[in-house]
Amino acid sequence: MSNENKTIYEFDFNFICEYFASVERQGPGSPETTIKALSFIDNLTNESRIADLGCGTGGQTMVLAQNAPGQVTGLDLFPDFVHIFNRNAGQLGLQNRVKGIVGSMDNLPFGKESLNLIWSEGAIYNIGFERGLNEWKQYLKKGGYIAVSEASWFTDERPDEINDFWMENYPRIDTIPNKVAQMQQAGYVPVATFIIPENCWTEHFYAPCHKAQEEFLKKYPGNQTAEELIAGQRREERLYHAYKDFYGYVFYIGKKQ
Repeated sequence: MSNENKTIYEFDFNFICEYFASVERQGPGSPETTIKALSFIDNLTNESRIADLGCGTGGQTMVLAQNAPGQVTGLDLFPDFVHIFNRNAGQLGLQNRVKGIVGSMDNLPFGKESLNLIWSEGAIYNIGFERGLNEWKQYLKKGGYIAVSEASWFTDERPDEINDFWMENYPRIDTIPNKVAQMQQAGYVPVATFIIPENCWTEHFYAPCHKAQEEFLKKYPGNQTAEELIAGQRREERLYHAYKDFYGYVFYIGKKQ
C-alpha cells in the first residue's frame, strides 16, 4: 500500500515514535486548554494521586503538574516518549512530583481506588472512549475525576470525505450528546464539556509539525514509509482545515459517583 490514505496503525511503532518525539505535543491541545479543564476539578491536595494516560512526551502533563498539587504519573506505551517525559520533568524541576513510566492503558499498574484524577488528552481513542471510561473507573477513588479530550462530531450529518476518514481511522467517534451519555452510563456525573479551540490544532499542533515533517523527510530521503507517514499527516491537516466545522476534540470531565 503506497498512498496518503494509509492509517497510522499500519506503520512501524518505532517510526511513529521517532516522528512524534520531535514535537512538543503529539496531538491538538494547549496550556490554556489544559488549565481550563483543570479548573473543573475540585479537592486536589498535596496527597492527591494523578495519572496521565497516553502522556506522550508530557507537553500537557507538565502544565498539569505546574497548576495542580499532588503526585503525577505519566504512562505511555513508547519508552522513547517516557525517556523524553522524564527528562522534561527534570529540566522543569518537577522530578520529585512527576514520573513517567512505560505501560499500557488497558492494563494499568495502579491500585484499585488509588487515584484522585485520571487525565488523558487525545489518547483515550487507543482503547476506546467507552471502554476507557468503564475500565479506568475502578482505579479512581469515590468522588475522583476523569478528564479526557476525545474526537467528536459537532453535527449529526457531515460530508462523505470526512465521515469516511473517521470511520476508517476511529469508527467510535460520536456526537457530543452521545459521548456525554456514555460517560453517565459508565457511572460518572458529567461535570463539564467544552470544545477545544481551533488554535489547539493550528498553532499548537500542526504548525510545529511542519518543520518536523521536513526534517523527517530529509533524514529518510526516498524512504517510502517515511513519505507515506508524512503524507498521511498532511492529509489529516488538510481535512481539518476543510471540515473543522463538523468535528474536533472535546474535553469531557466527569466525577465518579
